[in-house]
Amino acid sequence: MNQESLEKKVQTRAAGATLASTLPPLLAAAEKLAATAQMGEHGRRRTGLGDEFWQYRPAQSGDSRRHIDWRRSARGDVHFVQEKEWKAAQSVLFWVDTAQSMGFSGAKERGTKRDRAQVLGLALASLLIDGGERVALDGLDGPPRSGRAHMLRIAEAMLVQHSADYGAPQMTRLPSGAQAVFLSDFLGDWDTILRTLSRAADQGVKGILGQILDPIEEVFPFDGRTVFESMGNQIRHETLKAGGLRDRYLERLAARKDALRELAARTGWQYHCHHTDQSAQSTLLWFYSALRRGR
Repeated sequence: MNQESLEKKVQTRAAGATLASTLPPLLAAAEKLAATAQMGEHGRRRTGLGDEFWQYRPAQSGDSRRHIDWRRSARGDVHFVQEKEWKAAQSVLFWVDTAQSMGFSGAKERGTKRDRAQVLGLALASLLIDGGERVALDGLDGPPRSGRAHMLRIAEAMLVQHSADYGAPQMTRLPSGAQAVFLSDFLGDWDTILRTLSRAADQGVKGILGQILDPIEEVFPFDGRTVFESMGNQIRHETLKAGGLRDRYLERLAARKDALRELAARTGWQYHCHHTDQSAQSTLLWFYSALRRGR
């Protein structure tokens, strides 16, 4: 083995060790968050194929005689049909932004945007799997699956960071009728976001745009001489009057949020902005309920 190959092998092992050391806390945080939701089994309450009884309803023209519950119907003069709870598994596809911008935190006591997106994504996937759903992560080979082993694979894939300054969803697989969850600061290329959501709408895919922002990004507290650098050090801007940029920055951020909200409404998706100083539990519950509403 030559020196170059040896160095590459050592680097690969070191990267693997770093991921392994990060994975347990991430999974533990996600499982703890999911547990606080105390959702339990899905109560979808939709008529369809299944094994669990939901309700009786009066028989209607066109109902087959074999669907009539004769024991319940014997109590009166009306024939009743048993409806079963809908139990078909749903596929939910996740895209969790791992670009450099997601590594930002405006305070030492807060985690990064990436930390919050990963924990929310894993906690939501955990709730869905516990409810019998199948989940998949963009960039991870294989179809949507369930099970704890699959959760581990998703967690490992989430820890692989992207070198680009800003990310945008470019999902290549969007099965018709599935649901999707995109978690990002959505400060990346707008045309890519628009193209992906438009293609999803064409394929009948609906879901959630979960925008994750640090609270400092909403107030722009900078003034005087300031050097701004992107998290990947690919963009740098120095100014003597940072306060003079505040209004323009806030206008552009508000415009991006309005555009995301409008795009979600136009394509049948749901938009939610979460700040990293807010309760992760309340946002998780919102995401979970939004997926049920979107069915």
